[in-house]
Amino acid sequence: MNEALQNLLTRRSTKKYKPEQIPEERLDAVLTAGTYAPTARGLQSPLIVSVQDAEDIAVMRELNARIKGEEGTDPFYGAPTVVVVFADPKSKGGVCDASLVLGNMLNAAHAVGLAGRWINRAKETFELPEGKALMRKWGIDEAWVGVGNCILGFPDGPLPEAEPRKEGYIIKIK
Repeated sequence: MNEALQNLLTRRSTKKYKPEQIPEERLDAVLTAGTYAPTARGLQSPLIVSVQDAEDIAVMRELNARIKGEEGTDPFYGAPTVVVVFADPKSKGGVCDASLVLGNMLNAAHAVGLAGRWINRAKETFELPEGKALMRKWGIDEAWVGVGNCILGFPDGPLPEAEPRKEGYIIKIK
């Protein structure tokens, strides 16, 4: 089977990450793959923010857990890197574009031996005053809309097996 298709079929999410930080060259490969995601009219509208600062991740973790209604938990599962993808508020296709960026990064992470997982609640996180403060700290206009968090790291244990695909997932019209 083609290596790219094999990568797509074997990628899995995990909830267990090693604390060690990922190497710069692997992070750069994942981020670059995100920039090659298709975007409406080729406008490259999303904004990718890679966060490895432990204090900033701790703030995002606390906000995400609070929004989820699970204060005191770690919705980032100990991953040492969090990549936030924002949508341009002026782009009609911004959320779709940002979603494709996240998908590309998740697949690229698997291709370079990392584990990745999409974590929701970025929109709500960056609507809160503490989230807006992070955006200001990072030099990002507060109008940008959080779409998703891509947590990255080395898996701590084997990745889960794929669940069987559901019946009726594909409908072919000829």
